[in-house]
Amino acid sequence: MIIAILSTFLSSHFNIVFHVDLTLLSIAIVFPLVFAIRGSFRRREKALGHLSKFRSALQTVHYFIVSNSELTEDSKNEMKEILNKISDETLDHLAQMETTTAQLDEIIDMVQQFINTREELTSKSLKDRTFRFMQDLHESIENLHAINIHRTPIVLKAYCKFFIYIFPLVYAPTVIYNLGPHSSVIVAYGVVILTQFILISLYNIQDQLENPFDDDGPDDIKLDTFKINR
Repeated sequence: MIIAILSTFLSSHFNIVFHVDLTLLSIAIVFPLVFAIRGSFRRREKALGHLSKFRSALQTVHYFIVSNSELTEDSKNEMKEILNKISDETLDHLAQMETTTAQLDEIIDMVQQFINTREELTSKSLKDRTFRFMQDLHESIENLHAINIHRTPIVLKAYCKFFIYIFPLVYAPTVIYNLGPHSSVIVAYGVVILTQFILISLYNIQDQLENPFDDDGPDDIKLDTFKINR
């Protein structure tokens, strides 16, 4: 906004005016910016789908274990505690933007260890069904981890930001030229500032949607709603 005001002031004060076709500049800024916003929004929607699948898989494994009459109450409570750890650790992993899943993998492996140490108490069908939904759990976590660490390409964001900052330097003289010498400079200020405000607002919206897990914005995902015990 400061650049927009300064460029308009200098153009008006020193009579720096010229006519430039702004269509190319609009394509250079608006098209990649909208593309980045759309990509961030799609990534957020995919994350919601994977989180729903993640909680569903956890809940289903819990049902399988609880419904097994062969297991003791202590064993069932132990599995419940393991699933709670998986739920909490996964959501904390997303919120803290961790790049490694070593600690999370160790907790998930506790499910297999639980089944193996109670092999005589678990039927083959129970193992197959449990591991089937553990596959869904693994797939959801891997997809969520990939979404969390791979964002909009840095080069594209830098490109958009660079052109947004230099846009007023070209736009202000063109606006003054198009308005003519008899128009009030206030109108030029208003047009340039409003246009720059729209562009930087769109960029900030994309930046907010970039990470849907950090709870830094009204449109971020509420991770607590996907805990197994919500």
